Amino acid sequence: MSSTTAVQSHSDSPKLSFGMVAGICAVLMFGMLFGASLWVLAAVAAAILVGVNWFLANTWTDSTIAVRHSGNVEHKLGSVIDVEIMLTNQSRLPILWILVEDLLPRPAIQVGAVSTSALEIEGDRVQVMMLWAGQSKSLSYKVTCRRRGYFQIGPTVLETGDLMGLYRRYRVGTEPQYVTVLPNVVPLSTYDIGSRRPIGEIRMRDNVMDDPTRLRGIRRWQTGDPLRSVHWAATARTGTLHSKIYEPSSIAGATLVLDLHVATNPSKHEPVRSDLAVTAAASIAHALHDAGEPFGLVTNGRDAADRIRTEGWVGDYRVRDQVTAAASMRNESDRLMPVAQPATRGPVALREMIRTLARLERTDGLTLAELLVEAESKISSETTVLVILQSCPPESLAALIGLSRRGRAVAVIINALDINDYSAAAGPLIASRIPTFHLASADAVSDVCREVMTR
Repeated sequence: MSSTTAVQSHSDSPKLSFGMVAGICAVLMFGMLFGASLWVLAAVAAAILVGVNWFLANTWTDSTIAVRHSGNVEHKLGSVIDVEIMLTNQSRLPILWILVEDLLPRPAIQVGAVSTSALEIEGDRVQVMMLWAGQSKSLSYKVTCRRRGYFQIGPTVLETGDLMGLYRRYRVGTEPQYVTVLPNVVPLSTYDIGSRRPIGEIRMRDNVMDDPTRLRGIRRWQTGDPLRSVHWAATARTGTLHSKIYEPSSIAGATLVLDLHVATNPSKHEPVRSDLAVTAAASIAHALHDAGEPFGLVTNGRDAADRIRTEGWVGDYRVRDQVTAAASMRNESDRLMPVAQPATRGPVALREMIRTLARLERTDGLTLAELLVEAESKISSETTVLVILQSCPPESLAALIGLSRRGRAVAVIINALDINDYSAAAGPLIASRIPTFHLASADAVSDVCREVMTR
C-alpha cells in the first residue's frame, strides 16, 4: 500500500524576487542610458543568475516524487511499525539538496512526567539528500507503539531551493497515514468459566424469565409449556407429562459508561489513569462477549478519528513552520456529542468497541452528569449501567443515584490509586446501595473484571 500527493510548491520570498527583478532592470537602464557597458554586463549576468536559480528551484521541487509505503492501520501495544518514504528524481538534472521530514504529532513523541512517550522513534525521520537524475532514495525509520491511541504519521514535508539561497520551495510530498493502537485486553483465564454467574443478574420488575441453570422443582405439564422444559425422567416414571420449574431471573449484559472529562480526569494522572480505564472497559467487554451477553458503550470522550475528520490539516504552505503547524494533529475539540454504541452481541460489535476505545481522548465537553442525561435514552433498560470514573463530584453522584432510583441497575468502578480517594467516592454510592469496585492499578484489572462478572 502506498500513497502520494502533489501539492503546489510555494516560495517564501516573492518580495525578494520582485526586488531583484526591479534592481536588475534599474542597473540595465542605467548602463544603457550612460553607455556603461560594465553595468549592462553586470545586469545581464545578474539576470542570468537569478533566472538559473529560479529554474533550478522550481525544477527540483516539481521533479521530486515521494511515495509512502504504509502497512497495517491497526496495531497492538508493543508493535513496531516500519515507515518508508521513497523519493525519486524524475528530471534529467541532479538535485543537489532536498530536506525531507516526516512529521509526527508532538504530544505523541513527548515524554510525560509519569510515562514514556506514546510513540518511540528509532532512526532518522529528517534527512538532507542529494539525488542524481533518475535516482531514488528512501527515508525509513521505525515506530514502536507504547500506548494505545490514534496517531497521525506524516505527512512528508519537502524543502529545497537554489544554491545561493535566493529561492526556497516547500511542499507536502505524501499524505499522512493514520494508525490505531489497540488497548490491552486482560483475559480472565484463571477463572472457572463454568461456574461464573453472568453480569447483571439482578431483580427487575419487568423482563423476568426462567433461568435454565437454576432448577427449582417439577410440576404437572400445563398448556403453553415449551417442549424443552419437559422433565422426561419424571414423565416416564409417572406416565404423565411433567415440566421443570426454574427460578425466575433477569440476565442482563452491561452498558459501559466511561467518564473522560478533563475536570474529573486531572492531567497529573494522565495518561496512566485514562489508559487504565480503557483497558478495564475493553477487558469487561471481551469477557461479556465470551459469555454471550450484550455489551454497549457510552462515553463523553472525544473520538480522535472524528476530530481529525473535522479539523484536518489545512493551510498555506509558504514557510516551513507553517507547513509543520498545519500538518500536525489538532489538540482541541469543542464537540459535545457523546460517543455511543448500542448494546449488542457478536465479534463485530466487540471489534468496533475496542477500536472506539483505542481512539478515545479526554475532552472538556459533557460532564458525566450531563452525559447521563443526554444518553439515558440510548442505554438499554435490560443491561447493567457500569460506570468507570476517577472521581465522583456531587453532580455525578446525584445523576448516578437518580439513575438507580429510576429502576436502572447501576454499578461503579472507581479508577483511583489511593485507597482514601476510593473511599471518599465509594462511601455515598455504597450508602445508596450502588455496588462499587476499586481499580487501583494495571495488576488489579483482572481482579476487578472478575468481581464485576461474578457479583
